[in-house]
Amino acid sequence: MRRGVTALAAVVSALACAAATAAPPPVSAPAYVVRGGPDDAVLAARAANAERPPASITKLMTVMVALEHARLNDVVTVSPQAASVGESSVNLRPGERLTVRDLAIAALVPSANDAATALAAYVGQGSIPRFVALMNAKARALGLTRTHFVNPHGLDTSGHFSSARDVTTLLDAALRIPFIRTWSTRSTATIAGGRSLESTDDLLSRLPLLGAKTGHTDGAGWSQVAAIRKDGVRITASVLGASSEEQRNADLADLLEWGLAQYHPVMAVDSKRVYGLAETGYGRAPVKLVAQRDVVRTIRVGRPLVERVVARTALAPPVARGEQAGEVRVYDGARLVARVPLVAATSVSSLSTAGKVGWYARRTFHHLAGLVT
Repeated sequence: MRRGVTALAAVVSALACAAATAAPPPVSAPAYVVRGGPDDAVLAARAANAERPPASITKLMTVMVALEHARLNDVVTVSPQAASVGESSVNLRPGERLTVRDLAIAALVPSANDAATALAAYVGQGSIPRFVALMNAKARALGLTRTHFVNPHGLDTSGHFSSARDVTTLLDAALRIPFIRTWSTRSTATIAGGRSLESTDDLLSRLPLLGAKTGHTDGAGWSQVAAIRKDGVRITASVLGASSEEQRNADLADLLEWGLAQYHPVMAVDSKRVYGLAETGYGRAPVKLVAQRDVVRTIRVGRPLVERVVARTALAPPVARGEQAGEVRVYDGARLVARVPLVAATSVSSLSTAGKVGWYARRTFHHLAGLVT
C-alpha cells in the first residue's frame, strides 16, 4: 500500500444557513446605511452617498485630528472666538485654561461647539482654517469621498457636508482610538470648573453601543451614527436628516438590531463528523478522517457555506491516531473562513509478514474459487 495517494473530494454546499430574515425595517430618514459583519458589507441603505449636512457628527473628526496632533494633558487657553460660538456649549470663558482631555470630552459627551472650536484653534496654532485643512486631509486618507469640512463643530455652513456611508466609515475609524471609544458612549462626565456634562445620546440607555455621535441643526435635521457588537458581530449604522429626535432614535435602534439579526453562529467545521475514509489495505476497515478541532464562525443569514475536502484515500500502516491525512476548507463566497487538518480517528498497526502472507493466500483462494464457480 503506497502512502500519500490523494484525492480531491467534491466541492459541496456543506452548510445552508438559516433562511434570510425580513427586509430592513421602515425608516423615515432620507438617508441611512447599515453595514457590518466579518466582511463589513453594506446590508441596507438609502441615498448612501447623498451629500448632507452632518451637524455635530463632525466632532468625531475634530477630536480624532486633535488627538493626532496634541497630547491629552496639553493645556489650552480658550480664545474669544471659541467662547463666542453659539448653540450647544459648556460656557467656556475667554482666557480660561483647560486640558485637551477635558475639551475632547466636552466635544463628545454634550457635543459642545465651544470645546470643539477651542481644540481646533489650539491645534491650528490660532487658525481654524489650518485645522479644518487637517480635517479634510484626514477625510481623504480615510476614503471619505462625499465629505468636506468647513468648520470643526458642524453648524450649518455652505460646503460643509458628508454622507450616510462616509459617517459610518468615520465612526469606525474614530473607534480605533481608545479615548473616543470610551467617551463617545459615556452618558455623563465631569470636567474642569466643576462642569457636569450630560450626553445628547438617548440610545445609550437602550442599547450596548460601542460608540456613537449625535447631530442636529435646522439644516441637517436629526442625525446619528452608532456601532454595536453582539456575539462577535459588529454593526455600524447611520441615520441622516430624520424629522425628529424620537424618529431618529427609533430608526437607528431598529436598523442596529436588524443588522445584528442578519448574522448567526454556524459550526463551520465539526470534529465529530467523518470527512473521509482512507484505506489501509489487507482487507481491514478504512480509517475515518475527522477534523482536528471544531470551528464556529459567524455567517450572514441565508448565505450557504461551501466546503472543500482534500484528503488521502489510502494510508500505509502503521497509522497513528491523530496523524494528518488531509484538510477541510470552508468558504463564505470567495472568503476562506476555516481551514482545519483532517486526522486519523484511530491507529492501525503494521501487519506481520505472516499476516500479509495469510491475506494474500485467502485472496488467491477466493479468486480461484470464483473461477471454478
